[in-house]
Amino acid sequence: MDHPCLDSGRDLAAFWGRSLVGSSSAAAHQRALLGGSELYSGRGIRREAEARKARKRLYPVTVLYCSFGIVVLALAVPARPLLSLLFYLTGAFVWSLAEYLTHRYVLHGRFPDGAGLLRRFAHKYFDPLHWEHHKRPWDGNHINGTISDTFPFLAPLVLVSFLAPLPTLPVFWAGFVHSYIVEEWVHHCVHFRRPRNRYIRYIKRHHLYHHSPKGSEVAYGLTTGFWDVLHGTRIPKDVRRALYGARSAGGRGRSATPSAGAA
Repeated sequence: MDHPCLDSGRDLAAFWGRSLVGSSSAAAHQRALLGGSELYSGRGIRREAEARKARKRLYPVTVLYCSFGIVVLALAVPARPLLSLLFYLTGAFVWSLAEYLTHRYVLHGRFPDGAGLLRRFAHKYFDPLHWEHHKRPWDGNHINGTISDTFPFLAPLVLVSFLAPLPTLPVFWAGFVHSYIVEEWVHHCVHFRRPRNRYIRYIKRHHLYHHSPKGSEVAYGLTTGFWDVLHGTRIPKDVRRALYGARSAGGRGRSATPSAGAA
């Protein structure tokens, strides 16, 4: 069953104009910043069908990783609650950095083909991963990862972690994979939902600018702009002012963005 907040066939230009700033001139400025591409138009795109396709890919990985994390927490927390909480939160924090670094250097990296097993592997599996998503940002086959995309990398690390006490590294990986699942669902909402939640509204602006012609080398954070600030890939100030309001651009005034995640 489709979520009632999905964009359906609604034209995104109209959506941005009504839902983000409420001002036709400001909305026109935002549309100019983001470019007149299929990011807005949605013409010929059946977003309900694409959203269902994306969720069908996302449900199995959600069930697998959430189940793993819940079992680990159920076994670890009663014995060492504070230690478990510390390692769980550390895993979530490390994921937020991994999210940024992976998006910037792997998904937006270039891996030309060449001699050697490693180069061929990187070219085959990493080069096409993300560019298809940027070419067709509403294609449900390129919104979220699947078990086969992440399990081969995570499984060995998780297995080795069980050599450590349960409330430590296993719980760390529980926090890590739970945060990954949160990121995947946030990304899904950004592309397929009309945001009413303040945080999702902020992330939608942030991420759609990344998809714009001028934004592909900034705004790599998918759930927060924190790491973009630290690594110098923050959205330019004039653009932030148009997208979010004066405060998030470094000035005074009301802002529509959460203060903890300045873009």
